[in-house]
Amino acid sequence: MKVIKAPNPIGEEHNTIFLAGSIEMGAAVNWQEQVTAALDGKDVTILNPRREDWDSSWVQSIDNAQFREQVEWELNALEKADCILLYFDPTTKSPISLLELGIHVRNPALIVCCPEGFWRKGNVDVTCRKYNIPQIDTLGELITKIKGLE
Repeated sequence: MKVIKAPNPIGEEHNTIFLAGSIEMGAAVNWQEQVTAALDGKDVTILNPRREDWDSSWVQSIDNAQFREQVEWELNALEKADCILLYFDPTTKSPISLLELGIHVRNPALIVCCPEGFWRKGNVDVTCRKYNIPQIDTLGELITKIKGLE
C-alpha cells in the first residue's frame, strides 16, 4: 500500500482510492486513518486530502496559493481515482463533500457512506438512488466493503 497526502504529487498510480468526505478539523473523526489502516498490505494507492500542514486561517480564495493548491490537488486526485469513497460524518455539515457528490454523481467509481444523523442524509439518499450510486450505511460497513476491493 502507498499513501499520497495532499499536496504531494500524484504520478501514474494504479488501483487508487480517493478518500473524499468529511474532514472539518476538530469535528470529523479521522476516518481516513481508519480506512488506511484497514487497507494496510493491500495493493492500493490511497489519495488522502487530509493535509498534515493545513492551516485553517488560510483565506479561502483563488488568490491564496496554498488554498488553491489544496483544492486543485483534490480535484485532480478525484479525476485520477479508480475508486472514490465519499464519507459524510454525521457530526459535520461537509459542504465540500456535498459539492464532490454533485460533481461526481455520474462517476461509476463513486461509493457513498452517509450514516443516520447526517444533516442532509435525505438529499444524499435520494441522489444516490436516482443515479444508482452504491451506498453504505456505516463507516464499519464501508471498511468491510473496501477490504474486498482489488
